[in-house]
Formats: sequence, structure tokens, C-alpha cells
Amino acid sequence: MTDTPFAAATPDRAALLALYDEHLRAEGEVPSADRVERVGPVLVGRYGAERGFVTYRDLGGLDADGVADLVARVVRPLIDDPAVDVVEWKTRGHDEAPGLDEALRAHGLQPQEVESVMIGAASALALDLPLPHGVTIRRVEDEGGLRAAEACAAAVFDSSPQDARRISDEIVRRVMSGRDDLEMWVAEHDGQVISCGRLEPVGDSGVAGIWGGATLPQWRRRGVYRALTAERARSAMRRGVRWIHSDSTEGSRPILERSGLVRVTTTTPYEWRRTR
Repeated sequence: MTDTPFAAATPDRAALLALYDEHLRAEGEVPSADRVERVGPVLVGRYGAERGFVTYRDLGGLDADGVADLVARVVRPLIDDPAVDVVEWKTRGHDEAPGLDEALRAHGLQPQEVESVMIGAASALALDLPLPHGVTIRRVEDEGGLRAAEACAAAVFDSSPQDARRISDEIVRRVMSGRDDLEMWVAEHDGQVISCGRLEPVGDSGVAGIWGGATLPQWRRRGVYRALTAERARSAMRRGVRWIHSDSTEGSRPILERSGLVRVTTTTPYEWRRTR
């Protein structure tokens, strides 16, 4: 495992942001892509034939004209490919990116909900927390369990049937292929998945992401999501992971902040979707 540049104490925001920029961007975001292409300073990940994802560590100091040219070189081939249904370009609030918003909008990519990038010690989340009566937490690895978890997430996030099917297929493919870079955890009551979330270690960085956290409305504010997060943090620590990272909505951000995670920046995905 790669050493992190921090002492044993929890680092400050600047050090955590440096960790994020070094380990959790660019190559750290596309390990599950079916193929990755570099275009100038950015990486373009392709997931199946339907989805393109654009990320980078920085834009290489480009000015607004250079950014506009880069966006055109990256986005046009994706949109012109009739198999592609979704294009996502991930932006960060602390980047120097002159003209990027205008360039992305000019090609039909629209900003989505702003999320908080949270990072902190896994040990801060790995608490022994009570669960409501009858609720259990477990890791699922079979196809039926994985699809039930993603059905819960799709219901919570009001995903389109097309998106729900694509994400479910991708999760099943990754887990059932024997790869060890994704764990799916669920909370259940009477055999029904009421909350779910993924744990995704990032190479040998000492960091793992917690993603896809979703809890059915009737089970919120009862400690279920926090307990599910604690179980994922314990699993991460068993792997030797020290840091936990999450892109958090306003619903989950306060929970992570109470556990000591730090908001180091923001991230806004810009998306284009094909109308069929």
C-alpha cells in the first residue's frame, strides 16, 4: 500500500484535498471502465457501448479557447456515436477551468446537483451503532442480492428504467467477475432491502469510496444509513484502508460530517442524454 503524506493525526483540509487530487482523480476514477482513452489532459472512460465518462487531474493550464477546443474534441465523438446514451463530464469546484461551464453547455451537457467531496478517517465512521428491531446488515455477492440492492437505490433516486438497468448490469458484472474492487452492503427488514451502499477501494492508495448510499424514506432518521456506513468502514479497515471518500448529497453530508469527515471541495457532473 502506498504511504500517504500524513501523520497519524487527522490532516487538515488542505492535506486531504491534496490526497484527493493525487489519488482519487483521473486513473483512480476509471478502474472499472471497459476501455479508457486519453485526450490531452483528460481521460475518457467507456462503460459498455452506452456511457462515456470524462475525468482528469487538471486541465493543464488551458485558457478558455483551449478548454473550448478540448471539450469539442472529447464530447463530439461521444455524441456522434449512436450507441452512446449518456455522457458525463465531472467538474470540481476548486479547479482552474476558464470557460468550461460555457463550453459544456454549448455541447448540450447540463449541470446536475452539486455534491460535497468528503474525506476522513475510516476509524471515525467504524462505530458500534444500534439498529432498529428486526434490521440486519450484510454484504451481498449473489446476483439476486445485488439486483435487489440496486432496485432499492433506483427507487430512492427515482432512476429511469434505462439507467437502473444499466447500473444494475454493471454492478453485477463487476462483482460476479471475481474482481475485488467493489463490495455491496445492504440493510434488510423482513427480507426486504431498506438501505444499500457500495464500498470501492481505490488501488493501493489507502482510500476507499463509499457510494450509492440509499435508504427508503420510511426508514430514514432511524440510524440505518449510519450503521450501514459504519459496517462499510469496518470492512475497509480490514482491508488496510485508512481513508474514506464520498461524493455526498445534502442528505448524507451532515451524517458524514458528524462522524468527522471533512468537506474538501465540491463536484458537479455535467450530463448529456440521448433522447430515443
